[in-house]
This record gives sequence, structure tokens and C-alpha cells, in this order.
Amino acid sequence: MKFLKNLLITGIVLVIFAAAALAIVYFVKNKEKKEITPQVRKSVTTGSFITLSLGQTHYELDGQDTGKVVVLLHGFSVPYYIWDGTFEYLVENGFKVLRYDMYGRGYSDRPDVLYNKKLYEDQLIELIEQLHLKKPVNLVGVSFGGTLATDFTVDNPGMVDKVVLIDPGYSRTKTRVPQFIPEFKEAITADSRANSQINDFIYADLHPEWISRYLPQMEYKGFRHALVSTNYNYHYNGRESSAALNATHKPVLLVWGKEDQTVPFKYSDSIRSVLKTQFLPIEDAAHLPHLEKPEIVNPAIVTFVRK
Repeated sequence: MKFLKNLLITGIVLVIFAAAALAIVYFVKNKEKKEITPQVRKSVTTGSFITLSLGQTHYELDGQDTGKVVVLLHGFSVPYYIWDGTFEYLVENGFKVLRYDMYGRGYSDRPDVLYNKKLYEDQLIELIEQLHLKKPVNLVGVSFGGTLATDFTVDNPGMVDKVVLIDPGYSRTKTRVPQFIPEFKEAITADSRANSQINDFIYADLHPEWISRYLPQMEYKGFRHALVSTNYNYHYNGRESSAALNATHKPVLLVWGKEDQTVPFKYSDSIRSVLKTQFLPIEDAAHLPHLEKPEIVNPAIVTFVRK
């Protein structure tokens, strides 16, 4: 009995030490220690803010009121600056252009809710309505933004004219691991997530500021919850959703970097087997071809939306 008692005590002590060690690691590694306050928003030098049903959304809207409306949808975690260059190019070519930070990203609010398809679609619907944008709009989505563009069009066909998908997300399935585990992992590996963003390019040295631009949003509470909750609650099958998009008979331009390692180029074949598209494969480009080959991608978007 004494042996078992000592063993139990030893086990309890080890558990306490392990918990303390994990708490220390979390405290040291956790970047989310700030709130997005009105003072923070006043310091933001680009874009504007609008209050929607689940909080404030950071957005930028520019261009001619008479121009066709183009809405730019960013990827899984990089906020609306991912459209630098494309946004300005479309404005210069006569379009009315909107880009915005999805909930949980950039300087938009991070509501403590389920990040599912309805949340993202409702945010976009509210933006279109409150900003009084002419409908139907044209959607341009990169990566996860392509996922949203596809689903939004299927669910709201009357609000969309044309769709541009740039290296769109292909699959998103729910994991059985309890959600607190990946949330803890995100907290202690935040630097790895930030550093990995550069892998979306072939020539990382041409984008030396990419990681430093990503870091500020990670300091505000709710960022990792948004990412993890999206993984758990936004379920997507690229082939099935593409077939559903095809049934809407919307014109679709599919752009894909041939060296993409994030969403491999091979998935373009699967999508095109069920979705009629105009297809533009981009040589010498990875996951963000509109940034690596803007001289090809941006004019292609203009031509496609304009015609």
C-alpha cells in the first residue's frame, strides 16, 4: 500500500509539474495579449470600418460608382493586404472594388462564435447591402477566398455575376481531436505559422516584408480561435462544391500557379472535370500567382470581368 501511495503522489506531482511547464510555455509563446480597441483602429492608416451584426469589419472601397463591382476575398489567414496591387489595378481600370478583412483576421472583430459557412456568407451579404453595392457583384477569391466565393455563389446566385478562383481551397474536413488541442498548439507555434506564409511564394526573397506584415494581427485576441474554429466548422469538398457552382451557370475563371505547394496544381484537373471554366495556369508561380505574376493575372481578371 505504501508503494502505491508513493506512486500516486509521484504521479500527481509529475502532472502538476507538467501542467506548470505547459502554462509557462503558453505564457511565453502566446502572442494574443491585446484587444482591438477604438484607439487601435484610429491608428490604422488604410481602409475604413463598418459595424455589422457581429462587430466591426475593416474594409477598403474605391473606384467609379458606375463601374462593375468586384469583391476581393482573401485567403485563410492573410488579411486584405494580400490584394495589394490587384486592388489598385482594378480601380485604375474602372471597376468599383471592395476588399475586406474577414472576421478574426486583420483589424476586423474576432467574435467568439462558430466560424462556419454562414458566418462568412452573412458578413459578405451585410457588407454588400450596407455599402449599397450594385448587384450582381463579381467575386474574386484566392485560396480560402475561392472556397467562400464558390459557396457564396451557390447559395446566393442572384447576387453574383462572375467568379474568379485563384488557387482555391480544395478540401476542409473536421478532425476528431478536441478543439482545445489545436488552439493550444496554435498558441505555442505562432512563429511557425507566421514564418510558413513565405512558403506561398517561389521566390521568397522578393517579398522580404511578408512575414513582418503578418505578425501584427496575431497580437490581438481571437485570431487563432478564428482559424481553428474555421477548420472545425467550415466543411468543404472542392469537387462537390465545384459541381454545384457549375449548376449555377456562372462564368468562371480559374487561375492556378503551377508550382503551388499549398493547394497543389493537380487539384485543378479535379475541379475542371466538374466545372466549366476559362483556365489560366501560371508558369513559375506558386500559391499566390496574382502577386508573383501580376502582369499576367491582373489583366486576365480585367478582361474576364469586363467582357
